[in-house]
Amino acid sequence: MQQNDKAVLVYVTYPGVEAAEQTGAALVDMGLAACVNILPGMVSIYVWEGARQRDAEAVMIVKTRATLADRVVAETLRRHSYETPAVLVLPVEGGSPRYLDWIFGQTANPAPVDPSDPSVSG
Repeated sequence: MQQNDKAVLVYVTYPGVEAAEQTGAALVDMGLAACVNILPGMVSIYVWEGARQRDAEAVMIVKTRATLADRVVAETLRRHSYETPAVLVLPVEGGSPRYLDWIFGQTANPAPVDPSDPSVSG
């Protein structure tokens, strides 16, 4: 673990569970996330292009570390179908020490960055 590295949650909305599962599985398989939780059945109300919208969505919560957050965001945006998806990195201020250690253990050896992939800035 790098000095001052902390756990973070990455909150992402999707049009449905299937799209969230595809990205979530990839993040876990790449070692960028220890775990993802996908919550179906959310209703979003927002204004887009001047009109109020109401959509059914799913939420994905990614459990990772701060030093991987930029890669998680880049990979999520690369795979996402929305023009402007909600992707937020939220700090974790505390929690179960054993669980936090597990997050760091699961994300200790992420897949190497592909230098030919322009969506990843390292």
